[in-house]
Amino acid sequence: MPRQKSTHVDDPVAVGQRLRQARERAGLSQRQLSFPGCSPAYISRIEAGDRIPSLQLLREMGRRLGVSEDYLATGAERDDTTAGLMDAELALRLDEAEEARKMFEAALEKSANTDERARALAGLGQLAFREGNPREAVSRLEEARRVVPDDLSDHPAWADTLGRAYSMLDNLEAADAIFRESLDAAERRNDPVESVRFAVLLANALIDKTEFAEAEKLLARTLELAPDSRDPVFQARVYWSHSRLHTLQKNSAAAARYARRALELLDLTEHTYYAALAHQLLAHIEIDQQKPEEALELIRSGIAMLSENGTKIDQALFRLEEARALLQMGEREEAGSIAMESVGVLSDASPFDAARGYMVVAEVFEELGNRDKAREIYELAAEILSPLPSRYIVEVYQKLAALLEAEGHKDEALEVLKRAVSIQAEPVR
Repeated sequence: MPRQKSTHVDDPVAVGQRLRQARERAGLSQRQLSFPGCSPAYISRIEAGDRIPSLQLLREMGRRLGVSEDYLATGAERDDTTAGLMDAELALRLDEAEEARKMFEAALEKSANTDERARALAGLGQLAFREGNPREAVSRLEEARRVVPDDLSDHPAWADTLGRAYSMLDNLEAADAIFRESLDAAERRNDPVESVRFAVLLANALIDKTEFAEAEKLLARTLELAPDSRDPVFQARVYWSHSRLHTLQKNSAAAARYARRALELLDLTEHTYYAALAHQLLAHIEIDQQKPEEALELIRSGIAMLSENGTKIDQALFRLEEARALLQMGEREEAGSIAMESVGVLSDASPFDAARGYMVVAEVFEELGNRDKAREIYELAAEILSPLPSRYIVEVYQKLAALLEAEGHKDEALEVLKRAVSIQAEPVR
């Protein structure tokens, strides 16, 4: 029976070809592009030219792929700015940072409407985040939010980056709000892929806020969703979050078990970035268990994996764990040098991690017998941490109090300990 002629597409075969090309440019599988009402099998039939999708389906697929419904339906030529934006977004996905920057900046200058301007701003924000500049990332992405009236949850990649940038700056309430909004939207759309993404990101934010009960509950629910995704990265992210949760709850055995599960999954994939981060997390656990040799092996493997994909912040965080391991092994001078190098990178982008680096340096001076210098650096770490009290400042005060007591300043040590106790009694963010 002949198929009824369509009035909204030029040719079913051409529609299928354009859809496949746009999907491949976006780096998505048919399964990842699918959504309720449009299964992977149906997408396959569209791409084969066997089905004519409705305008509503073309609109939703276009939104997910960064193209217009008109382009999918009729192949309408894109203007130069839209074409440049698509090329820039592809370069961003391929980690061609300089090329992507030039194209995003050109698109921003030539943007003729709010959508083009917002996409260019968001692209520059994502680049800034990858380069270890979360403040610029927040500035660019927040400007993109102001330019377009859409909910942030309509742009999952923007929400992912903006929330993580806020987390890096320790603005955990902002990150929490973004991840919750995006998770709610993904669940309303019945989108398991995005639900897992934002459930894991939200759980990590909750762990950082030490809201363990809610994080654990969320992760348990996420584990039920993760097996539905064939992408092992999603399952590994869940295991990784469980590992972080158990690490902060001082359950090292469980933390190591979950980290190794994540590592085993990721080692089987080409997603070396997440595999590298799993190595870092497991190294952190090994150091906490006084196993610096095992930690160093993991750190060096992870750094090698990061060589092409990691930001300078990622590299600095690895080096910080390396310094902690070397300190446990008695390699004080090298540990101090590496920690200071890390602090130089982290001081603006991630001040709390910079304070952790100062703690390593202070311990080095303390072990070398230079207590005055150690005290000075502990106090510097406390100064960095004091604007937004966290679990780290308690540790700094405890170390500083022990140092003061060893010097015979018992009254001063007692005052510092009181500050630590006072902070422990407050909700820690």
